[in-house]
Amino acid sequence: MKITFMGAGSTVFARNVLGDCMCTPALCEAEIALYDIDESRLKDSEIILSAINRNVNRGRSVIRTYLGKENRKEALRDADFVVNAIQVGGYEPCTVTDFEIPKKYGLRQTIADTLGTGGIMRALRTIPVLEEFAADMEEVCPDTLFLNYTNPMAMLTGYMLRYTKIRTVGLCHSVQVCSESLLKKLGMEDRLEGRRETIAGINHMGWLLELYDRDGNDLYPEIRRRAAQKNAQEKHDDMVRFEYIRRLGYYCTESSEHNAEYNPLFIKADHPELIDKYNIPLDEYPRRCIRQIEGWEKEREDILRDGQVTHERSGEYASYIMEAVVTGVPYKIGGNVINNGLIENLPSDACVEVPCLVDANGISPCRVGKLPTQLAAMNMTNINVQLLTIEAAVTRDRNKIYQAAMLDPHTAAELSMDEICAMCDELIAAHGEYMKMY
Repeated sequence: MKITFMGAGSTVFARNVLGDCMCTPALCEAEIALYDIDESRLKDSEIILSAINRNVNRGRSVIRTYLGKENRKEALRDADFVVNAIQVGGYEPCTVTDFEIPKKYGLRQTIADTLGTGGIMRALRTIPVLEEFAADMEEVCPDTLFLNYTNPMAMLTGYMLRYTKIRTVGLCHSVQVCSESLLKKLGMEDRLEGRRETIAGINHMGWLLELYDRDGNDLYPEIRRRAAQKNAQEKHDDMVRFEYIRRLGYYCTESSEHNAEYNPLFIKADHPELIDKYNIPLDEYPRRCIRQIEGWEKEREDILRDGQVTHERSGEYASYIMEAVVTGVPYKIGGNVINNGLIENLPSDACVEVPCLVDANGISPCRVGKLPTQLAAMNMTNINVQLLTIEAAVTRDRNKIYQAAMLDPHTAAELSMDEICAMCDELIAAHGEYMKMY
């Protein structure tokens, strides 16, 4: 068995996913191929994963590294599973550009990796790279299962599933922690064990549709009461999603800092007081990147100094999916797949996030039916942008880029059409080689 990790320079994430595989009996003897275009980060990952292999896995995995485009095809050759965690353009120059140019036009963002102007630009520079990956995989590992962790999730996964022949599922961290984190925030930890839930929608805006305790009691009435009370009485880091509960009736999977920029309701130049009212951290992602870079440097020094690297299996879906496929023992996930009627009141070609069963047959998504009308409507405002961005990437049509940005809820609420087009032109020019195809 062979597991290939694309973007292995994402050392912390590679350590979690591949460390999980080494802790799993059905996967612990797999050949591991690490691929990246950054030689120093690739070397760091090799050192750390080799230490985990020695310390945790008794050296049973074979780890090989592959640097640069010229070695990409060999990294992928005969892979049973491919994990994708690339970030095209990195923090510098691309992420900084995605924040600073919109800011000149008066458009403020929080995370900018999933939707909005930043999410559109990130997809447009990533899809051409995935197009190259897919061509290689169709040649050297056509039956592989592609596990995509890279954002913007719905755009990238939607592209892979609609325009390539590669079996693909998109995976996000937020689904499996959604109800647990909500109950903890509301002081309802005693309802965690044995709870039953249903989550469906789109990535980063999947809806917690049902939540019952072990005795079958509906937890939503108490959740709604406590969430409204907490928002009224204190400032905290999840006020946007608690306001969703109040106004829309339901909680969603991804954080308040993300969801603040997925709609026109919270970040408004004409209403700056809303930023403080809902405790919205503008420019959060650049700050987070800086903290992560600094934190990684210290962690790297500590790890490499003593070499005593260990690992315990995490809650990340990847190893559990691989295990279910290899052993045939079913496992349930929340996965990103093409809709095809799974959610009746969303478009068939949208990428949706729904419960999926994983076994030896691969990924089998479950039909959900209709979402409450207001939730489907919220999802649609994001799906419009996702579908147009995918079209822009496939056709290389700059007009589609303008249209995607004009239909983005937050961007359209702040800027005129002329401003939006000028901003897109400036962003494309600033990204240079990363977006030369447009």
